[in-house]
Amino acid sequence: MDAPRWLDEREDRAWRGYRRMRRLLDLELARELTQDAGLSEADYDVLSDLSETPQGRLRLRELADRMLWSRSRLSHHLTRMQQRGLVTREECADDARGSVVVLTPAGRQAIESAAPGHVAAVRRHLIDLLTPAEIDALGALTHRVVDQLGGRAPQPRHDAEV
Repeated sequence: MDAPRWLDEREDRAWRGYRRMRRLLDLELARELTQDAGLSEADYDVLSDLSETPQGRLRLRELADRMLWSRSRLSHHLTRMQQRGLVTREECADDARGSVVVLTPAGRQAIESAAPGHVAAVRRHLIDLLTPAEIDALGALTHRVVDQLGGRAPQPRHDAEV
């Protein structure tokens, strides 16, 4: 077995800084989103993914894959969003076991109201702190890591087809 390649001081500083930044940034963006729009990060992700499709519709399976969630976890979250009138679910016409998540008018209004404040927070807490070269570098490195990971979603345990 090969000996571990421990991080040197420079690498460790970068790694720990990234982890701390990610936690703080996620926490602040989530706090502001909840305070300003009454939405959780997951609510926002569902609504924005749906709003970016032509008819505001996605198969539950595709939405779960985009969010890197199990279908079961997403289904439970969607139930809460349905109770708030943000989304509905319909049977899938070509697959009796599948379902389609549909953005409601209230859901569209919620995402359209939340998006300007959310993008302002992303700018304030990250984008506007970087130079154009740093933004390019951030884009390059995030895409390199995502590509290396294959953009793959974690495998759900034993989730029923939804």
